[in-house]
Amino acid sequence: MTILITILYSLSLLYIFLFSLGQLHLTWVYVLEQRKSKTPAPKLEEFPLVTVQLPVYNEKYVIERLLDAVSKLNYPKDKLEIQVLDDSTDETTQIIEKKILELQSKGLDIKSIHRTDRSGFKAGALAFGLAKAKGEFIAIFDADFIPNPDFLINTLAYFNNPKIGVVQTRWSHINKDYSLLTRLQAFGLDAHFSIEQIARKASGSFINFNGTCGVWRKMCIQNSGGWSADTLTEDLDLSYRAQLRGWEFHYLEEIETPGELPVIMSAIKSQQYRWNKGAAETARKNFGNVFLSKLPLKNKIHAFFHLFNSSVFVFLLIASMLSIPMLFVKHNHPEIRWLFYLGTIFLVGFFSITFFYWIATKRFYPTSSVKTFLSLYPRFLIVSMGLSLHNGLAVFEGLIGRKTPFIRTPKFNVSKKMDVWKGNTYVLSKMTFNVLLEGLLCLYFIFGIVVGIWLRDGGLIIFHVMLALGFGSVFYFSVKAAVHG
Repeated sequence: MTILITILYSLSLLYIFLFSLGQLHLTWVYVLEQRKSKTPAPKLEEFPLVTVQLPVYNEKYVIERLLDAVSKLNYPKDKLEIQVLDDSTDETTQIIEKKILELQSKGLDIKSIHRTDRSGFKAGALAFGLAKAKGEFIAIFDADFIPNPDFLINTLAYFNNPKIGVVQTRWSHINKDYSLLTRLQAFGLDAHFSIEQIARKASGSFINFNGTCGVWRKMCIQNSGGWSADTLTEDLDLSYRAQLRGWEFHYLEEIETPGELPVIMSAIKSQQYRWNKGAAETARKNFGNVFLSKLPLKNKIHAFFHLFNSSVFVFLLIASMLSIPMLFVKHNHPEIRWLFYLGTIFLVGFFSITFFYWIATKRFYPTSSVKTFLSLYPRFLIVSMGLSLHNGLAVFEGLIGRKTPFIRTPKFNVSKKMDVWKGNTYVLSKMTFNVLLEGLLCLYFIFGIVVGIWLRDGGLIIFHVMLALGFGSVFYFSVKAAVHG
């Protein structure tokens, strides 16, 4: 048992270490890319026919905001078609129908496509709408985003290159300062939408359409097999299938599309579950094709850590759970203490991740980088650790092929601190067994702190303090959402 624990613990740390080195490489590529002179943005000379797709399911709090924003797109009306792909089962449908009549009276070509059968969920709705779409290009916006008027003007010009299949814009956050939870989400997402997307593109690796705030060439979707509902991240899945077919993706960091962040832990968990499980399902489905492709080895390695990105939560959970037994192994087997001293190399991994988020912080908080980083980075790490059980289980389900339905993230229409969300009918106010496990894990790692002090081994105390705080905070915010929902 001692040997098994030691092997599993070491392999988990090794995976986290290798993942961290991948993030370090992306950060370095990003830094070099930022030093290059920027090429001028192309100008849109012709106005192709565009279909804007709005996949919607029970979005009564935000649907009017979305429709108002799309109606203000600065684009010739005779070249613009808007599809509201409405799978709703509540009063959202009536709100949409009323709003559409108003917008049609202003000359907009906008229609509601209502399915009574939600087969395929979002992917099914997109595919259903695509079969009816008139546009050569397909712009997609989820209900929680607010596209800027010049969105189409700023993105369509890049399709002058016939190899471009997708143009993706950066997410920004209308309610970033609403609470600590929204600030931490923005902190993590900004790093993805700056370093990861830019660096992967610059190094010739695959990037991904982020499900919203981007434009597809219709031919690219059709040529790549269309939308598929066999994973929870239909966007990542189609992104890889398209790029394996030779299509190129373009990412515009300088063009931002504002969106709303989840404001309560249950909504964050819903979103994280779908992202992490879906990524694992997509990895299971597509990495074999990536491995057998003619891509350079460097790009295959980046694709591995991109597709299996969420697996880091599994290994973090394993390493965390085994770290307390490892204290006893170290105490009872002094002859292998060298193995633990060798483990200090994993500090390189920690500093790699720190550098990754530091560069992203400098990008988005240029006038307060140090203050913001010292305030948010430790808390971001702590909460990420606390989510390792929830996210790790989602990844495990994805890897073993356990299918679950697409669960939407509830929207709130909350942007200012004085806005309230209580009474939101989409919030399920219930405690789950996993929430109780998170509370127990908080106690488990408090026990780990006590064990470290008792054995006079302080090597893992900081790690266990962060884990106790992480699981404790996730437990607290989960219970708070259930009580006040």
